Amino acid sequence: MLFSCANMSRPSGGPKDETPPRYIKSRPMPNSCNINDKRIEIEFDEIIQVDKPSEKVIISPPQINMPKIQAQGKKVRIELQDSLLPNTTYTMDFSDAIVDNNEKNPLKGFSLSFSTGPSLDSLQISGILLNAENLEPITGMLVGAYSNLDDTAFTTLPMERVSSSDALGHFTIRNLKANIPYRIFALKDGNRNYRFDAPTEDIAFLDTSFVSYAEPKQYADTIYTDSLTVDTIIYIDYNSFYPNDILLMAFNEQKKNRYMEDKSRVSRNKLDFIFSTPHDSLPSITPLNFEADSNWYVLEKNLTNDTLSYWIKDSLVFNIDTLKIAMQYYRTDTLNNLSLYDDTLTMTYRAPKENKNKKKKQPKAESDTLPEVIPTVFAKMELNVSNSHDVNKPISIQFDTPIDSINHSAFHLYEKQDTLWINIPDTIYTLAPDSTRSRTYLLSHKWKPEGEYKIEIDSVAVTDMYGLHTDKTDKNFKIKSLQEYSNLYFAITGISGSAIVQLLDGSDKPVVNVPVVDGGAEFTYLKPGTYYARLFIDSNNNGKYDTGNYALKLQPEEVYYYPQALELRAYWNMEQDWNIYHTAIDMQKPNAIKKNKPKEEKKDKKEEEENDDPYGYGSGNAYGNTPGGYGASGGYGSNPSFPTRR
Repeated sequence: MLFSCANMSRPSGGPKDETPPRYIKSRPMPNSCNINDKRIEIEFDEIIQVDKPSEKVIISPPQINMPKIQAQGKKVRIELQDSLLPNTTYTMDFSDAIVDNNEKNPLKGFSLSFSTGPSLDSLQISGILLNAENLEPITGMLVGAYSNLDDTAFTTLPMERVSSSDALGHFTIRNLKANIPYRIFALKDGNRNYRFDAPTEDIAFLDTSFVSYAEPKQYADTIYTDSLTVDTIIYIDYNSFYPNDILLMAFNEQKKNRYMEDKSRVSRNKLDFIFSTPHDSLPSITPLNFEADSNWYVLEKNLTNDTLSYWIKDSLVFNIDTLKIAMQYYRTDTLNNLSLYDDTLTMTYRAPKENKNKKKKQPKAESDTLPEVIPTVFAKMELNVSNSHDVNKPISIQFDTPIDSINHSAFHLYEKQDTLWINIPDTIYTLAPDSTRSRTYLLSHKWKPEGEYKIEIDSVAVTDMYGLHTDKTDKNFKIKSLQEYSNLYFAITGISGSAIVQLLDGSDKPVVNVPVVDGGAEFTYLKPGTYYARLFIDSNNNGKYDTGNYALKLQPEEVYYYPQALELRAYWNMEQDWNIYHTAIDMQKPNAIKKNKPKEEKKDKKEEEENDDPYGYGSGNAYGNTPGGYGASGGYGSNPSFPTRR
């Protein structure tokens, strides 16, 4: 009995390690001066790894040649490949790249500084970097400072001091000089030259300059003898660095290189071309291996001229398996300028393979054969109307081929009154092509809630470009009742010019846009559900969001989020006040639709709901000017609480 009491098992291994590595010593020591050795060694209290050193480790001044960064046991060894500059402060910002070997606990905000001269520059500037269009915090984007205040410095010179935005978009540019004004920029540096010289790179800029300064402060550290009795209060001195609330809004100028992205011939009678960017002009095409007049095709295009379809009219032409054409279009050349380009294209049609497993029909006896009846071929038409139709939506009529002619008198709309179908005159409703979708017509009418309607389309109502006409069709449908919808009205304060409000779904995608009129935005006939809202200042009054332009010193249009979810129920009218300046800009986007949420920042549903309350926010974030996060440089981090943008 005594022997059987013991059970063999593996040792538990103790509690999980949740402590990050701790700095022990380094060569050179933090804040050392007159250093000329390009080899740096940092030791920690446990075996460590360096996570993504080429992305996370930022050395300032920026290094043109990549330094060698290696983890060896408890040490990190760095060997700089560039020559050291005289009388210059160097900063190695590791962000969260230093992790322990077992649990990958990161040492956040660790940095090491030294100087090649007799003094060390010790000031710093901090802030937050957000995506201008959706207010998402941007991770891993370069943020740099220039003491050269000329506008051309950003496009011609590498950044003087450089940092990187962390997982929440916060950045700190360390070791700045005293009494020197700096301009701050952000750059998604695709070619790693630390300057904005590629039009496709994401950037952020401010026209103002900043002078860094420090203020001495104290915080109290209390030691308790038990849970109620205070034993000792220790006051610790530290420096708080300013400014610490710089707001950078990153954007892309959308200056993409123009080229032909794709070409295809999926069907015999259509040639499809897709270009990378829009353009005002259309390409010109010339046949090479076939003869045709100038009207041998019908062009179908979108509003931006970057998606083009050429429908071939003549069957003698489209029955040729391989068509060769010459196309002249605008393309970006090696100097990043748009110039005419002559292209020779081969468009081959490959018929789909027949199913070999399909059984062949046995020929009938001669006595059983009857004259073959050739079925009538109609132009394909799709009537998009549901049995329960939305009260605010038109009927969509889609055709498979371009339309040659349409007979409006062949369309009939009826409304059921009691038991009778009453014809609605064509002067009451409209039938017009859809401006955003090709080969689509919209039949619009002011539908009565709970009304019953019928649409009839006669045969030969529409004739396509090949002379085929549509078949007769009809459809009965009923309009939804008002009790199935919600209405929402925003009373908006804080804007003076034109603005657009976008109602968003749970994936942050716009559902419907409405302009702000007389200080309000009204949404009607909404399906019940959870929505979010975004507003952008329509500076040029063109009804769409526009990005910025550095050469023109044009910032992207300002964006604001309503800071909480909107729960709309059936047969509800919701009125909501919205002051776009009430909540700090970095706290406006609800966590539920925020994509950049690091694991340690994710909260449970209850906490998210509390954080989404626009009237329950604190000072802007969890950091304020509370000291913490200091590295080997000896400077305390002071992550900012950002003021409302005005």
